Amino acid sequence: MKILVADDHWLILEAVQTKLAELEERVEFVIAMNAEELEEASLDGVDVAMIDLSIPGASDYSHIDALRERSPTLPIIVFSGSEDPGIMRSVLQRGVLGFIPKAYSPSVMLSAVRLVLAGGVYVPPMMLPVLAADASVDVPADRELFRVAAPGPDRSQPPTMETLRQVLTARQVEVLQLLSQGKPNKLIGRSLGISEGTVKIHLAAIFRALNVRNRTEAVVAARTLTEA
Repeated sequence: MKILVADDHWLILEAVQTKLAELEERVEFVIAMNAEELEEASLDGVDVAMIDLSIPGASDYSHIDALRERSPTLPIIVFSGSEDPGIMRSVLQRGVLGFIPKAYSPSVMLSAVRLVLAGGVYVPPMMLPVLAADASVDVPADRELFRVAAPGPDRSQPPTMETLRQVLTARQVEVLQLLSQGKPNKLIGRSLGISEGTVKIHLAAIFRALNVRNRTEAVVAARTLTEA
């Protein structure tokens, strides 16, 4: 997995890299400390971008807009020292898929990145009621709107596709369906246009939802699912 991180403070860069290294065994980072370095950074193979809202050389949201123009499909998460609802709304209107205040914990940041990689959109909880009803925020059709966390499945009953759709994102359901066909991670990623690292993140959520420990158990469980 490769992650682009843009911030002008070394302490924050080090902290972000240390925490995001927990995403999987091997995580590669591309670093930018100002708008010029961000503009020159290679986006080849980058799975997600973590961008400080106020980096040197940027004017308002210019660096966000420029990054979106260079790579319209690249998932972008903004982190900022501000918790202004107006700023959050403006950022999301630009197609950003996450907004993380810097006052939040590293664990929240990690969960937010996992959510975005899994097909969700992360915003601070206090913004959910406002943004969920805001028609001006255009979220891509394949994204789960403001899905911060889903309730766990009912362990007293065998899972069905209906119950799994309540706890998994649409993309995770697609991964589950390909998994049930016995396809390896590389082919699942190729079929869905996502990286193997992102497939692994989806599988972790699927394992939890199916209450299984590994891929073999997940394949067996997936093949016994019913729609009812």
